[in-house]
Amino acid sequence: MKMLVIKTARFIGLLALLVLCGGSARAQRVRGELRLEVHDPHGAAVSPAGELVSEANGVRRAFVAGLEGRYVAQDLPFGVYRLSLLAEGFAPWSDLVEIRSEVPVRVTVTLGVAPVTTQVQVNDSATLVDPYATGSLYSIGRQAIEEHDAAQPGRELLDLVAEQPGWVYEANGVLHPRGSEYDVQFVVDGLPLTQNRSPAFAPSFDAGDVESLRVLTASFPAEYGRKLGGIVEVTTKKDVPAGWHGRLDAGGGSFSTTNGAAEISYAQGVNRFSASGEGFHTERYLDPPVLANYTNRGNAAGFSASYERDFSTSDRLRVSVTHNAVRFLVPNELVQQQAGQRQDIRTLETSGRIFFQHTISPDLFLSFSGSVRDSSASLTSNSVATPVIVSQDRGYREGYLRADLAGHSGHHDWKTGVDGIFSPVHEALQYTITDSTQFDPGTQLNFQFPYQRKWDVEPSLYAQDQMRLGQWNMSAGLRFDQYWFIVHESAWSPRIGLSRFVPALNLLLHVSYDRVFQTPAVENLLLASSPLLDAISPSVLRLPVRPGRGNFYEGGITKAFLGKLRLDANIFRRDFRQYSDDDVLLDTGVSFPIAFTKARIFGEEIRLDVPQWGRLSGYMSYANQSGYGQGPITGGLFLGSDAANALTDTSKFAVTQDQRNSLHARVRFQAPRHAWLAMGAQYGSGLPADIGNANVSDLLAAFGQQILDRVDLVRGRVRPNFSLDLAAGAEIYHKESRSAALQIQVVNLANRLNVINFASLFSGTALGEPRSVSASLRLTF
Repeated sequence: MKMLVIKTARFIGLLALLVLCGGSARAQRVRGELRLEVHDPHGAAVSPAGELVSEANGVRRAFVAGLEGRYVAQDLPFGVYRLSLLAEGFAPWSDLVEIRSEVPVRVTVTLGVAPVTTQVQVNDSATLVDPYATGSLYSIGRQAIEEHDAAQPGRELLDLVAEQPGWVYEANGVLHPRGSEYDVQFVVDGLPLTQNRSPAFAPSFDAGDVESLRVLTASFPAEYGRKLGGIVEVTTKKDVPAGWHGRLDAGGGSFSTTNGAAEISYAQGVNRFSASGEGFHTERYLDPPVLANYTNRGNAAGFSASYERDFSTSDRLRVSVTHNAVRFLVPNELVQQQAGQRQDIRTLETSGRIFFQHTISPDLFLSFSGSVRDSSASLTSNSVATPVIVSQDRGYREGYLRADLAGHSGHHDWKTGVDGIFSPVHEALQYTITDSTQFDPGTQLNFQFPYQRKWDVEPSLYAQDQMRLGQWNMSAGLRFDQYWFIVHESAWSPRIGLSRFVPALNLLLHVSYDRVFQTPAVENLLLASSPLLDAISPSVLRLPVRPGRGNFYEGGITKAFLGKLRLDANIFRRDFRQYSDDDVLLDTGVSFPIAFTKARIFGEEIRLDVPQWGRLSGYMSYANQSGYGQGPITGGLFLGSDAANALTDTSKFAVTQDQRNSLHARVRFQAPRHAWLAMGAQYGSGLPADIGNANVSDLLAAFGQQILDRVDLVRGRVRPNFSLDLAAGAEIYHKESRSAALQIQVVNLANRLNVINFASLFSGTALGEPRSVSASLRLTF
């Protein structure tokens, strides 16, 4: 506790130093706000209907201004927007608006009486390319989120992220951006979630509450740190219309899947309130290791509530709470099913968040934010589990604090800030080996890791500036991180991006460099670092897992064609030291982080978007990448034969996320009468297959010929996977604010057997979903 006080005092000192140097801090928002006022020629308020569109950001918001002629659009991604207004008796109005800073943009419009006023004709093509971007960024709008029904509940947002170039889906919904393991960060309304958010580790997000996603894999703002393989910005809905409104979602599908969600909101004057709840049941929650899909049931439920109040035009407070629970069974392999094994996992997460903002002046914006999150996970096994009976209890209670200051001055949009994570982590585990033939001789048959607790403290500070000079743009930032958990380390991370916009060609050229400092995954790190584990095997190698360090390089172009298409093309390279990966403790399913000396990931990415071309829209994304790591081991726990050569093996190997070719495509047709049809396809050339010294006859008995045929044992890779998907939907009722929409989706239409991962017995084989059908109904009022 004394050490915690010292660390906290140091962090407060850093905060005070930054404030004295002229800056407070800035939250991880990277989003701005539009404040609109509309009048007639005599100054009287007008309440028009409006639309705000940015094709580059995937944003299309329809709204109606209040009776006083005002409208506030919150959490707008930086970029160029087309703002259109229409009011009875007045001429239509349209113009471009730029959002470049957290400082709110104020727009005052005077509508002329028709037909006297002059119209400004602006086409959506003007928003296809962001002329100020300095790196690759992909946006997912509300329509794409609403029209996607995940074949497996809890993966709605994860599926959409995995469709972006450079992202690879591994077993059980684990995302890997550009070859990184464990290093995905979700940022929900400005607050970071750095822990593993895959279905086996954490509750899912309610897609019905989400307005948009933005996905970054390069040119990271300096305010982002700790996990920088890829950033997923999640923005929840905040445009609460006046009065009472709500939605009801109900759906079902293959594998006895049922799901439902409900939301209600109320707004009156300066007060806005919303509450929602969701839940699901399915008989196929994780990706099973065998075709029979044994013991794969999952159930989840959760709720959230938020309150927002504008104390004035300069001050706003937002408070929210969430609670989620997931309970599921671990899928059995054949030998485990025959033995009668049952393993249960339960994850619980409760969080509270607060955000306050104050507009100091038209060019200065201050905000403070914080959160408390309590997360726990437990694993239990019955008495006939094989090859090991395991039980575990782990969790953390994370406190997060942040303050913000953002400013605009001439050609500069600058930001500076500090934040900190203060998290006590606890873990306990015990196991009993029931089949000793599966382990090295001398492995301890019974082991208990008693309850242990340790503080994880991670303060940081940063500053950055976005500069524009003519058609040239530069983003520059510097970040300082400290990490106090198993080891104590710190680092400075400079970042820079440069771009040039060519208006005549509607072309953006960009290059960027990111220096990153990535903290180890917290899951089971306390366990794997304990000297108590030295007794479980005659040969044990236990090294502290240090933060990873990397240099990321990217160059690319963004180009609009015909005012309808946008092409993004990038090349990248990532060089790592202390490259992170994971391993499993004695076939218990309990994974923990490890690290290798270095790694290099490089590749090319292309994405072609057609936001709207008549009744057609769609996209195609392709990535070619290659990655290799190199020993020796520099961190983690290794037992028995694995420990023997860990410190001397300097050979190179393909990283576990090394899928050379990935392709995703979707075409959507907007049919008459508010109906739509869509077809999608996805292809992956296959991940590495780790079979070690396993006997092929044993693998055949364990998994069957069908699965083994999908693995190239000579090359050590899973064979290519492919899936063709269909979807359709229609709005079957609409009157004023009330509507009803129905949609249906078929995944893997050809019912192709796709193997995601293949590793020998008890070590992580996983199969993709077979042909699955789902349908949903949405009611809004």
